[in-house]
Amino acid sequence: MTVTTTKAPEAGTADRLTPEDYETIARELDALRDEITATLGARDAAYIRRVIRWQRGLEAGGRALLMASSLPPAWVAGTATLAVAKILENMEIGHNVMHGQWDWMRDPKIHSTTWEWDNVSPAEQWKHSHNFVHHTFTNVLGKDNDVGYGILRIAPEQKWAPVYLAQPLYNLLLAMFFEYGVAVHDLEIDKIRTGRHDEEVTKEKLRAIGRKIRRQWGKDYLAFPLLTGPQFVPTLAANFTANVVRNFWAHMIIFCGHFPGDVEVFEEERLEGETKGEWYVRQLCGSANITGGPLLHLMSGNLSHQIEHHLFPDLPSNRYAEIAPRVRQLCEKYDLPYHTGSLSKQVTSTWKKIFRYALPGGARTAKAG
Repeated sequence: MTVTTTKAPEAGTADRLTPEDYETIARELDALRDEITATLGARDAAYIRRVIRWQRGLEAGGRALLMASSLPPAWVAGTATLAVAKILENMEIGHNVMHGQWDWMRDPKIHSTTWEWDNVSPAEQWKHSHNFVHHTFTNVLGKDNDVGYGILRIAPEQKWAPVYLAQPLYNLLLAMFFEYGVAVHDLEIDKIRTGRHDEEVTKEKLRAIGRKIRRQWGKDYLAFPLLTGPQFVPTLAANFTANVVRNFWAHMIIFCGHFPGDVEVFEEERLEGETKGEWYVRQLCGSANITGGPLLHLMSGNLSHQIEHHLFPDLPSNRYAEIAPRVRQLCEKYDLPYHTGSLSKQVTSTWKKIFRYALPGGARTAKAG
């Protein structure tokens, strides 16, 4: 199954662009960014504050329902409500606040330098591995640790090894405990394995991860279950379930934005002398969107507009739907791929690649972008 694109391009579409094309693309996208930035204001600020209020209300409501968690209806309702609250906090709030999307408001409570999310990954480490490494080196083999998260082969350009035969199982476990995979992401396990890491830096990062895990476990698996008294065990189970649901959802959305269909990976040589226009095109070719309605966009943190997010990672997420048609028009103008499809298509396509590239071979017959 392949992902819907604006136009099925032949191999090397981006390679056929001229230096003038790249320069023009950079100017057009810079102008679009400037246009949106100039219109940010009260409507946008009201949006994020409203989402935060709803998220906190859902979390409080879920935890209140779990005060009666020994009753199955209350357990199901409380767990589901808490899971939704955790998804909203991680996806539409935490991820985007820590990208600096709302720093222009100058609100110290909603700022990339002060936000610590409901997740075992320390915010500072995540901001380095995600905001800097991933968004700078998107889909570049050997530079972007998000390509397969260090345990998966998701492209034929990655050298096959027997360990990949079990990667469907690895991926299922990664989905269940995704926040822990994210937490160790900034450790750069490959460097540790090959002895190329700074031991003291690694130890300090591990200590920070340990502190964050203790904080999260203390909240979800001790403090809140204790507050429910005799409901301790079902409340603890509800918190664990809500975290797993959040992890599965975050994993699914993120993988569907980076790995389905013809989304491209790049060799490190691509970075040599890369211009801003070439960086923009790499983001276009290395990302994928998910079609859906406003609820899907909200619950995905607007990462259903992954292409627009990679082009403008620090623009407020509520503006991506507004930008998307114009980005797609630009792709049509320059015969560039615009990977998009329904959630079911993107999930199927991603898992198909995970199963296929668990096996040797798998050379591409055509390369998008």
